Amino acid sequence: MKKNVKVTETARKIIAISAIAALGVGATACGNAESAGGTVIQAQAKNDESGASKDGAQTKEGVTKITVAHTQAYKPYDFINENGESDGYEVAVLKAVDELLPQYEFEYVGTTDDDLLIGVESGKYDVGTKGVWWTKERSEKFVFPRHYIGTSIIGIAIRSENADEIKDLESFAAYSGSLVPIGAQNAQYTIVDNYNKSHPQQPINLIAGDQFEAADAYQWLLEGRYDAYINIKTSYEANVLAEDGEYHDLADKLAYIDYEGIPTWPLFSSDNQALADAYDEAWEKLKADGTLEKLQQEYFGYNLFDYVPEGYQIGDDL
Repeated sequence: MKKNVKVTETARKIIAISAIAALGVGATACGNAESAGGTVIQAQAKNDESGASKDGAQTKEGVTKITVAHTQAYKPYDFINENGESDGYEVAVLKAVDELLPQYEFEYVGTTDDDLLIGVESGKYDVGTKGVWWTKERSEKFVFPRHYIGTSIIGIAIRSENADEIKDLESFAAYSGSLVPIGAQNAQYTIVDNYNKSHPQQPINLIAGDQFEAADAYQWLLEGRYDAYINIKTSYEANVLAEDGEYHDLADKLAYIDYEGIPTWPLFSSDNQALADAYDEAWEKLKADGTLEKLQQEYFGYNLFDYVPEGYQIGDDL
C-alpha cells in the first residue's frame, strides 16, 4: 500500500542523479529496465562470475539469481542513497537474509510503486518490498511469507496544547472524537472503523472524505476544525519533527500519539513459494541473533515489532 510520506527535495535529487547514472551504464548493464512510471535504477548485485542477468537464472553452479524490486524514496524503509545504492531498513533485512541463503544471489532494483506491484505479479521481479500491508486482494496475487519484515506505525497528530488530555485513542474519543476525514478506500479508515467496532460505547467520529494535502490537515487542527489527524509515524517524523521537514515550523504546535503497528511484508511472485519459505527460515535466525532489532534501531531508533498487537496473525483486523 502506498503511504503518505512526502518525498523531500533531497530525495528527489538523489533519484534524479541515480537515474542519470543508470542510463549512462549502457545496454550491457545488469538488470536495467524501463518501467511504466519511469526509469528503473540499475540493479545492484554481488559479483556474478557468469554475467547472467535473467531473473531466476543460474548465475553459477547451484546458485539462482533473484531480482528484488524496491521503491526509491520511501525513507527509511526503501530508498536510493546518496551513493546511488539500494538502501533502507527493508532492503537491509533482505540483504541479511541473502547472506544466509547461499543457494540464492539477490540483486536490487529501485523502481516505482506501480512497476513494483505489476512486475512482481507478472514475474518480472521475484520479490518486491515497499512497506506493503497485507490485504485479501493482495494475498490472491502474491505469495506472503509467514513473517512480516517491518511495521508501519499509525497514530494521531493533535495540538500540543491538548497533550495533557489526549494520551491515546480512548482519551481522544472521550475528548471529542473529532477526526480529520479519511478516504473510505484508505486502509487507515478501516483501522479507525475497526477501533469503533471494538469501542461502541465511545467511538471516534469517522467521516469519509476526499483526498487532501497533509498541510490542509495540520491547518485544520490548528484552526480547531478537528482535534486529531490520523497519520503514519514516519511521515510525521520526516515532515514535522525533522529540521528539514516541510512542516517543521509546526513542531512546537503539534504532538503525536502512537496507536498501533501495522505489519509490512515483502511480496513474492506466485511461483516463488520456495523462496518465501527460505526467507522465513532466514528471518527466524535473524530474529534470534538480534539482527532485526539492530537494523530497526539503526534505521528508526526504536523496535518496530513492539507496536504490533500481541498475538497478531496474518489477516487479522487491525
